Amino acid sequence: MKADAVAANGAGEGPVACMVGRSYPSSMSIPVEKLTEEMLALPAEARALLADRLVESLDPLADDDVRACWAAEAIRRRDEVRSGKVEAIPGDVAAAQVRSLLGK
Repeated sequence: MKADAVAANGAGEGPVACMVGRSYPSSMSIPVEKLTEEMLALPAEARALLADRLVESLDPLADDDVRACWAAEAIRRRDEVRSGKVEAIPGDVAAAQVRSLLGK
């Protein structure tokens, strides 16, 4: 999405908007707008992986205790599905349910 489109749809506010057009050290030779356009052209799965990695780079789970707690939670949830205590549903169905609950 180009900077003018970001501003037009109201998403041009906040910390990301202040970075549009900003100059970066010489090691960053690709302008943010160009990089954004190229990343948005990726398939959804690749964009999701990129988003995950970017978020992780901003807020890494450096604390071993936090990492251990999330691992234990993931294992607990996996075990609930495997035992039949919880029924897994497809992601698109879950997203539709959330949108319905939010009235969208």
